[in-house]
Amino acid sequence: MESVVSEYMSRIGSKGGRKSRRVLDSQTARRMVQVREAKRAFRRFHTQCFWSFDPDYVVSERDISWIADALMRHGGREGWEIGARLCR
Repeated sequence: MESVVSEYMSRIGSKGGRKSRRVLDSQTARRMVQVREAKRAFRRFHTQCFWSFDPDYVVSERDISWIADALMRHGGREGWEIGARLCR
């Protein structure tokens, strides 16, 4: 890589790293992880548990308990384990 390009990448990379840092309390971070896991489970178990819903449905924080319940009822052992993790 040329030195000019390398310097430019270094400069913009350091700015992005400083701007993107944020401080989250543990409860907020935990909820973000739960929402991400619920979205992943919704996509993975759509045909088995959520077939009557739009595949492009946007999962939010308020849907976590509903998704966990559906997984635990209709997702088999693997779905039950994922649903149980979402309930923690």
